[in-house]
Amino acid sequence: MNDNKVIVTVAVTGAVGDKSKHPALPVTPKEIAESAIEAHSAGASVAHIHVRDPETAEPSMAFELYQEVVERIRGSSDILINLTTGAGARIVPDDSNPVGLGPGTTWSSPEKRVEHVVRLKPELCSMDVGSMNFGPRVFANAVPHIQNMASLIKEAGVKPELEVFDLGHIEIAKSLLEKGLVESPPVFQLCLGIPWGIPANSKNMLLMNECLPSDAIWAGFGIGRASFPMVAQSALLGGYVRVGFEDNFYVSHGVPAKGNAQLVEKAVSILRVLDKQPASPTEAREILGLI
Repeated sequence: MNDNKVIVTVAVTGAVGDKSKHPALPVTPKEIAESAIEAHSAGASVAHIHVRDPETAEPSMAFELYQEVVERIRGSSDILINLTTGAGARIVPDDSNPVGLGPGTTWSSPEKRVEHVVRLKPELCSMDVGSMNFGPRVFANAVPHIQNMASLIKEAGVKPELEVFDLGHIEIAKSLLEKGLVESPPVFQLCLGIPWGIPANSKNMLLMNECLPSDAIWAGFGIGRASFPMVAQSALLGGYVRVGFEDNFYVSHGVPAKGNAQLVEKAVSILRVLDKQPASPTEAREILGLI
């Protein structure tokens, strides 16, 4: 495989914000699928998918929403599908009851969090391998739960993308490899700039990269204003890249992107300046060992 080929992932909608943040934010299954397909035309080879309640835009775990998105994408595009398993990890403390869970908590079992992955069998699924403070909430991933999810994902024949938000998360991921719960070569996503994970800068991306297993396939991203600088930094270090409305709404300072495709177009333009090219879905499958 040509080393100049770079996998571009589009993170279509995420789980934060609504159309008041950006009127083009994909919310319905139709909008999410169409945005992923448009991003493929712009150069993305992987679509990272969350789903939302079509009425409220709140993040959802409803299987039928995932199913509709997957069927719509597969009916029109060969872009690789990467389904989230992050839903179901949010804990909001109840200040009136120290041992209770407050409104907005989505805490779910490992089996529930991967049900859609097991049934729909996408090429990839993200798997967060650590706990952290996530804005005002706690994003909780107990190691036994991570191990259970990894086992179920492996049994389903799906390649996990190990999302790491800090250095300790990489060590948890390595333990999954040692136990045989994740097969080599592992796929890592370095997630920088999320409050309160590791900050998004070149030194931190380099440090995370140096901590990865020697055979790791990896990508990295930053959020907000760090999105495009981290595209360049990841590509320069030999990694793959991610952009999209989950991470950033702006194509340049103060200029909202028209849609996910425009963010992908800018990422591709950065790659071309670095004498690199976006990988096609077929090339991405080969890189990831899915062929």
